[in-house]
Amino acid sequence: MKLYRLRHRSMRTWLAAIAAAQFLLFPWAPDAVSAEFGIDQYEGKVVVLDFWASWCVPCRRSFPWLNAMHEKYADEGLAIVGVNLDMERADAEQFLQEYPAMFTILYDDDRQLAEQFEVVAMPSSYVIGRNGKVIARHMGFKVKQQDDYESVIVDALREPGNGDE
Repeated sequence: MKLYRLRHRSMRTWLAAIAAAQFLLFPWAPDAVSAEFGIDQYEGKVVVLDFWASWCVPCRRSFPWLNAMHEKYADEGLAIVGVNLDMERADAEQFLQEYPAMFTILYDDDRQLAEQFEVVAMPSSYVIGRNGKVIARHMGFKVKQQDDYESVIVDALREPGNGDE
């Protein structure tokens, strides 16, 4: 699996400006809860941090796979955290009725977590090793690459500290 980075900071700036403008034009309902993600909550675990939205077609294919990974590897130390980036909580809730999640769901209403991870595509997934460092990232979700995605998770689970010295 390849680790992708944006090569042009101007593209990241442009996308961040669009996300900020969307938030100003369509703020979350007042009762929305911000994403409270701290890697220290998952100390010693391998975390798949998956950013998604209800309008994302590949996300509809990824949720059953994420559920399967949760079911298969949770006892080995895998934690999956889905981070929703919808503008309206109701859209996310409707998606979750159609594609229920067996894993933790957070709502990133202020886009701070998405900005921290430089999210530019839906879905964007980050595999974070037991040592708290991002070891892999992939954008989108392709059914034909499920084995590759799972391989990264399995490798991370086998490493006690993911290279911590």
